[in-house]
Amino acid sequence: MASETIKEGKERYKSGVIPYKKMGYWEPDYKPKDTDVIALFRITPQEGVDPEEAAAAVAGESSTATWTVVWTDRLTACELYRAKAYRVDPVPNTGAGTKNEAQYFAYIAYDLDLFEPGSIANLTASIIGNVFGFKAVKALRLEDMRIPVAYLKTFQGPATGIVVERERLDKFGRPLLGATTKPKLGLSGRNYGRVVYEALKGGLDFVKDDENINSQPFMHWRDRFLFV
Repeated sequence: MASETIKEGKERYKSGVIPYKKMGYWEPDYKPKDTDVIALFRITPQEGVDPEEAAAAVAGESSTATWTVVWTDRLTACELYRAKAYRVDPVPNTGAGTKNEAQYFAYIAYDLDLFEPGSIANLTASIIGNVFGFKAVKALRLEDMRIPVAYLKTFQGPATGIVVERERLDKFGRPLLGATTKPKLGLSGRNYGRVVYEALKGGLDFVKDDENINSQPFMHWRDRFLFV
């Protein structure tokens, strides 16, 4: 039995990377629409990977592409929904003649229909999700993003404003003072309520949960609600 060939160097990163550039994810003539979400990535391609191909790979993986070609692509308006990498510029002071690896700014446009209205979680999960572990790029960073007004209008904003909050607290003429409960994990519902009571009694206007607190076995949400 022939021994397995181990790919080294440039061939290592070409292996298994589908040609996103040829599949429509690279469109240098594309003119972004006012309603497009535009992401600016700083890309360091793997050795042997063309920067335009790397940009197309990021566009594909953050929109409609997967690790292989599937016939079900033909069931969608793929030309509309796939993201388009349309511009790649070298980052100054990188590449040949410098001490830094070659890096590139990649501009990628996303159709607005790719994202759930009013959902920052869906937007970020799509654009800055699993692309950061993608094979074609050695390093990837989101530098900037343009979110169109049409998408911003889908966010309803907070239910109340600062005026209503001040009226509820009956606090005016000074900043509101709050804090996060600590330790953030491990308190029982009863002890959590005690910490909140002492904090408010001591002069705080409000106390908030730490972002790690949800409804864990040591303190379910209902227990926290009842004791607070």
